[in-house]
Amino acid sequence: MPSIVVIGSQYGDEGKGKVVDLLGEKADLVVRFSGGNNAGHTVVVKGVKYKFHLMPSGAIQGKRCCIAAGVALDPRVLKQELDQLKGKFEFSLVIDPRVQIIMPWHNMLDATSEEAKGKQRIGTTGRGIGPCYADRADRTGIRFAELVDEARFMERLDAVFSIKEKTLKAVYNSGMQISKDEIFREYRALGRELKQYLGDVSVEVTDALSQGKTVMFEGAQGTYLDIDFGTYPFVTSSHPISGSIFTGVGFGLRPIERVIGIVKAYTTRVGGGPFVTELEGDLAHTIREQGAEYGTTTGRPRRVGWLDLVLLRTAQRLNNFTEIALTKLDVLSGLDEIEICTEYKLNRETVRERPADIKDIMKCRPVYKKFRGFKLEGKLESFDQLPKEAKEYVQFIEKELNVPVKIVSIGPGREETIFR
Repeated sequence: MPSIVVIGSQYGDEGKGKVVDLLGEKADLVVRFSGGNNAGHTVVVKGVKYKFHLMPSGAIQGKRCCIAAGVALDPRVLKQELDQLKGKFEFSLVIDPRVQIIMPWHNMLDATSEEAKGKQRIGTTGRGIGPCYADRADRTGIRFAELVDEARFMERLDAVFSIKEKTLKAVYNSGMQISKDEIFREYRALGRELKQYLGDVSVEVTDALSQGKTVMFEGAQGTYLDIDFGTYPFVTSSHPISGSIFTGVGFGLRPIERVIGIVKAYTTRVGGGPFVTELEGDLAHTIREQGAEYGTTTGRPRRVGWLDLVLLRTAQRLNNFTEIALTKLDVLSGLDEIEICTEYKLNRETVRERPADIKDIMKCRPVYKKFRGFKLEGKLESFDQLPKEAKEYVQFIEKELNVPVKIVSIGPGREETIFR
């Protein structure tokens, strides 16, 4: 299996970290290709939780980890994660010289911009991702190759600092909360520590694929946070969909053997934006608590709703999943009745694909199919051991999407996984 792409099919938080950890055992490289530390992956090993925002989850498996050009990297956060791993896991890391660096002013601009939006705020994490990608497009960003070269970094800092200081003051009536000298000292130390990881990820991945090595591409966030195809403007600032691996890493079009769509057995969302199947009240609270649905990055409670097949049909079209990994089926255990949204009603019309315009999405109403609840008990090691009602739930999903469900997660631990 030379190339595997792991993609979130919903709004993120689907459980990608666990799947990457499970499959990473057979991978030679694990590559993060987009996003920043606004995304979080949780991996549970022998009851111990490890939370990553930038490091590929393959670090737990001791793999060669790559952070590709499409990533927005906060070196302060990466250092914390590397410190967490030291002495516990043996791995290697390479960071592409083209990676964009999140600077302190990006965090400030993110927070002040969000506050200025008032009722139009989108629920950003405040991690500076959007402003960092905006600087990339504006060609004022600082890259990893410049961070690790002190003379070049000072030159770039001189060129950009005053611009950002003026922007904060003139546009947002806010000041720069840290001096240029303080930034230089902090980031110079980070650059010195991280310089050892500098390497051309584009070349390394291309060579690995040409040699028949197994490369796993680890997505961040989910399909409907894509800057173009998500519920704009309630989206992230990058492309979490499968096609972006080619530009995010830097290699030419070629067949991808496995594109694994991670599907949570229900739906969750953090921040603002339309959510057609959203639940309220006691039922939402029950699912949220059973699923520990609180953001890995922010700790915010996630919005909760029933599984949405309209959402997933469009995700399948955008990503071309070859298989599905269904996660958190255990969270639904014990409910008397479970529902799946099979289609929407929009102005008396039936909709089976996600509308492109957010205004239409906000008018949509879910049409549900009801399923009898189930209870997962005892040690379950095969699909056949699942209760009949649970199997019907899974089989209905794969029939409707015409994609096989190859992995079923029934708990947070590695061992709580069923392979079909």
